[in-house]
Amino acid sequence: MARVYKHVLPDVKRELSGWRRIAEEIPDSELRKQAIDSMTAKEFHCIGGGVYAAANLDAKDILLPLIVALQTISDYLDNLCDRSTSLDPDDFRLLHRSMLDAVTPDAPLANYYELREEQDDGGYLHKLVLKCQSCVSRLPSYHLVQEEVRYLVSLYGDLQVYKHIAVDQREPRLLEWWKLHSSQYPELLWNEFAAATGSTLGMFMLFLAASDENLKPADSQAIRELYFPSINGLHILLDYLIDQAEDAVGGDLNFCSYFESQEELDRRMLRMVQAARASADRLPFSSFHRMIVEGLVALYLSDPKVRDQAEVRNTAKQLMKGSPWTRVFFWLNSHWIRKAM
Repeated sequence: MARVYKHVLPDVKRELSGWRRIAEEIPDSELRKQAIDSMTAKEFHCIGGGVYAAANLDAKDILLPLIVALQTISDYLDNLCDRSTSLDPDDFRLLHRSMLDAVTPDAPLANYYELREEQDDGGYLHKLVLKCQSCVSRLPSYHLVQEEVRYLVSLYGDLQVYKHIAVDQREPRLLEWWKLHSSQYPELLWNEFAAATGSTLGMFMLFLAASDENLKPADSQAIRELYFPSINGLHILLDYLIDQAEDAVGGDLNFCSYFESQEELDRRMLRMVQAARASADRLPFSSFHRMIVEGLVALYLSDPKVRDQAEVRNTAKQLMKGSPWTRVFFWLNSHWIRKAM
């Protein structure tokens, strides 16, 4: 955590400031708005991802720009799909091709806006893609993790397509998609699988692993399987857990709403926390990954949104049982939030 505050936070701010300056020059007003809004509202995504760069400060100059650039693409595209002018699944698919190209060195660039009205971003998205390509090509073991990264990015893109199309098509398309993958993840419910695909943490962990020139070929798949679905799933389900009231008012899709009862939600959330802890303990440098897991639980459950939702407060109490580290992180986060307010 000392490394995060000393080395990561200032650099994340600096990287985002650079991308914001470029975004402010985007000619198309709608694309400019969504680019700037995504960085303003979701800066904490880049800060959270930057924790992975703190684990290998020798490679920080590669990892941090890479993580910030890929997360910025993710947040920007999420805004374009969720808050902008299209409901076209082919448009969403083409937009998210940029993320696959970003993690594929030497992949040719495309007009990712071809299927939407807004076109001229002044090269903003291409610059983000090229920054990612440049960074991954400098990671000494990236060739060993590339296919696992692309697998996670592909699933992420699928989710963004199906969750943002017309409301009456979302659940049927998500369930059809789940049928293609259900045999690989028999321990999951369909909404848990969908949630797990929405996290970028597994991608960032694979970037960190690729910064090690001594990485073994078998390590890549093992890391991906330990992060996805358990740690990834915990990350996004916690996000949905605290957003339930907000999403109900806005009519937005929330994967926690698909549990059959509050009792099932509590039981499945606890199972996901336990699975994430078990995965963290099986990874090399397990204390780092346990910090990630306990930090996620504490970060989300210390959010002020929890106080206004009685059922979420009860769930939070159950999830924090038996983990002194979660309670420490919870206290630190709550103290920081009160100080910020």
